[in-house]
Amino acid sequence: MAEEKIVMTREGMDKLEKEYRHLIDIDRPEVIEALTLARSQGDLSENADYTAARDRQGQIEARITEIEHIKDVAVIASEAKAGKKISLGNIVTYKDKDGENIVKIVGTIEADPFASPYPLISNESPLGMALLGKIPGEHIVVESDEPYEIDIIKAEAVK
Repeated sequence: MAEEKIVMTREGMDKLEKEYRHLIDIDRPEVIEALTLARSQGDLSENADYTAARDRQGQIEARITEIEHIKDVAVIASEAKAGKKISLGNIVTYKDKDGENIVKIVGTIEADPFASPYPLISNESPLGMALLGKIPGEHIVVESDEPYEIDIIKAEAVK
């Protein structure tokens, strides 16, 4: 069975690479130093510092492995263009019954609905799927548990 590819923006991949380098170059050496110091304190069976360092080491190594897997299967989406058909990486302004909203369409693993200055929505979310391939000026229905209508105002490329 072929492994499914993960679609990402270039910006998302760069951010992931930065996190990976930080884990390898900073976090991993720090936790190894903490383990060495904790071991020097003697009995490991009741050593809270050692237990905490081992737990942290496990978290770091798990995240490193996860990022390596993502990097192996990731596909970078082609660069989004302003004003054309909406694609991954576009910052989209739309209007719904509650007013004007701005979102950026990203790959699933990059999604963060609480990001600032605008939410990062997944290309696989109902809103993301409804926006992809559309153009500014279109009136569309977002198919979700409770469908709703929006008007696409503009689509910008990341600067």
